[in-house]
Amino acid sequence: MRLVIARCQVDYAGRLTAHLPMATRLLIVKADGSVLVHSDGGSYKPLNWMSPPCTLVAGVDADGRAEWVVEAKSGDTLRILMHHVLSDSSYDLGIDPGLQKDGVERHLQELLADHPTSLAEGLSLVRREFPTAIGPVDLLCRDGLGATVAVEIKRRGDIDGVEQLTRYLDLLNRDPLLSPVRGIFAAQEIKPQARVLATDRGIGCVTVDYDQLRGMDDPTARLF
Repeated sequence: MRLVIARCQVDYAGRLTAHLPMATRLLIVKADGSVLVHSDGGSYKPLNWMSPPCTLVAGVDADGRAEWVVEAKSGDTLRILMHHVLSDSSYDLGIDPGLQKDGVERHLQELLADHPTSLAEGLSLVRREFPTAIGPVDLLCRDGLGATVAVEIKRRGDIDGVEQLTRYLDLLNRDPLLSPVRGIFAAQEIKPQARVLATDRGIGCVTVDYDQLRGMDDPTARLF
């Protein structure tokens, strides 16, 4: 991981355009290739970012000023014009063991693994916690036509969950034995912004009823 604190200007161009005027910010370049731009406020979310796969080229602009150009596979670009670098450090964080899910979320994953057709008709489970280089996919499934489906499960579905599934899909679709892979984002509650982002990226959204799933798994519930 590379951490840079710099006075910089940031311009994003793609499906929309965004401009961050010159100010001091934290730039993070992660081992998976993602680039994030943070301020010292505004909670934990970056002001702007580029998800992998993408390429970062450090160079100079037409006026000889230091500049990073980050380009995504889609052609979207993030240009970071450096005025002054205050700090530039790199760290090897090693392999992360992954997020330890809480009891409800893990149980939800187990229930959906047992009842994949709750997510989509004809869906069948291939494997839970399917391993990838950037972490395990909650459920890897096949649909009724034999196509691969990656499922990310959350209690509350927000934009970060969609971004996580997007990274998994980008990686899985590079495997010719799995491609093409589509995604399903499943949660007890999905925030409107997350649903819009998922739809824009071709990811299906499913709101799941935890209590109903528990009833399906409880033999006594079928007596009533």
